Amino acid sequence: MTGVGLVIVSHSATLASGVVEVAAQMAPDVTVRAAGGLPDGGIGTDFEAVLAAVTEADSGSGVVLLYDLGSAQMTAELAVESLADPGSAVVVDAPLVEGAVAAAVAAQGGGDRGAVADAPAWRAVRPGPRTHPQTLQPTTPQAVRMVRGRRSR
Repeated sequence: MTGVGLVIVSHSATLASGVVEVAAQMAPDVTVRAAGGLPDGGIGTDFEAVLAAVTEADSGSGVVLLYDLGSAQMTAELAVESLADPGSAVVVDAPLVEGAVAAAVAAQGGGDRGAVADAPAWRAVRPGPRTHPQTLQPTTPQAVRMVRGRRSR
């Protein structure tokens, strides 16, 4: 496969595999690799597994890593810093499942590493002053048009 690859870094092998399964359904031509759990099957993150997943996912167009919790972020960042070319990969702070799907779809569409890394943020919902659903603020021109259309009915 060609294009930007994805790596899902999780404390749980099952969670990482599940996210990969969902993302692969939405973007079958994108290389998505799981790096979850410890070698003994326990909960945690494994630097070597993350580094191996990044290497497998990189077809030359770069890699985007998404993670589940803070220490997984640290492991992912350490793996990226350890690469011969740290600029070839980026760790993205986004909701794991939604972010992985958004990034996978962007990669499927031929987006470069920057566009794939930005895709999860584009999908993020920005709450208004309160967190009640009616106060959510649209974040894109398309969402603004959609919300205005609903309000005028």
